[in-house]
Amino acid sequence: MFDIVSFIPRAVSQGIPLLYGSTGEILTEKTGNLNLGIPGVMYVGAICGVIGSFFYEQSGNMNGFLAIAIPMLCSLAGSFLMGLLYCFLTVSLRANQNVTGLAMTTFGIGFGNFFGGSLIKLTNSDVPSIALSKTSAYFSKSLPIADSTGVFGKIFLSYGFLAYLAIVIALGASYVLNHTRVGLHLRSVGESPSTADAAGINVTLYKYGATCIGCMIAGLGGLYYVMDYASGVWSNDAFGDRGWLAIALVIFTIWRPTTSIFASILFGGLYILYLFIPSGIDHMEVKELYKMIPYIVTLVVLVITSMRNKRENQPPASLGLPYFREER
Repeated sequence: MFDIVSFIPRAVSQGIPLLYGSTGEILTEKTGNLNLGIPGVMYVGAICGVIGSFFYEQSGNMNGFLAIAIPMLCSLAGSFLMGLLYCFLTVSLRANQNVTGLAMTTFGIGFGNFFGGSLIKLTNSDVPSIALSKTSAYFSKSLPIADSTGVFGKIFLSYGFLAYLAIVIALGASYVLNHTRVGLHLRSVGESPSTADAAGINVTLYKYGATCIGCMIAGLGGLYYVMDYASGVWSNDAFGDRGWLAIALVIFTIWRPTTSIFASILFGGLYILYLFIPSGIDHMEVKELYKMIPYIVTLVVLVITSMRNKRENQPPASLGLPYFREER
């Protein structure tokens, strides 16, 4: 039988990295920057957090606040630098955004694998992985009442603080985009940077700011995956295609952060659905078909939204296009 009580927490845990990545990418794309480097950014955010927690654990003195603060600050710093690099190349130097994003994905994965492999060698481990169980215990600690509230606690209260932070960030991003002057300026930059520039809005500042903040949010998704979902275990190339799923989620949610909250859980459930199929179905081919479901759903949604052809369902008008002020 299908165990829904066990399935939902697994789906939520699987979907939180996607929520971080999609929220960060939505902020980025709202200013017209198409950052296909999100998978690399999440990878860099993860490995920077691992590096910080690794050396802190080596010190031998574990403090709860520092065990959380050091990996988070390292993750935010690493992903911020990735966002800064992307903006310098695409906004200042006006490089092609698609090529730049793909190059940053390749760079981010190589960066993570290099330093991850170096740390593995430092530990002289017999297996190709690093276990940061002490730090992970602080990140994955659930609410105290989770065990005493039965099914409700298991479904809603059994997650680490980064899971709830992801929801708060998505709600905050939605509020800023739709109900503040900053959000209005940000969206205007994505729709028509020349018009925004003529109105006195600093296009470069908004592109840099939104993209760097978006990368920092996405980097927390990588940190969550290692410290919470993977219980503090880092293995090279273990992150999979979650970064690409996060980008697909942006299309699925039609650039709406609040919708991403539910869609990420849906995608997380579809991503692990093959683990919960009836035991009588054990053919590898069938399980691989189940893994295709999130991408098929995204394609179907893309086709439907394109057929409806409503302006509010379309991406920002200047998405992926460099802005040349001289042509204003």
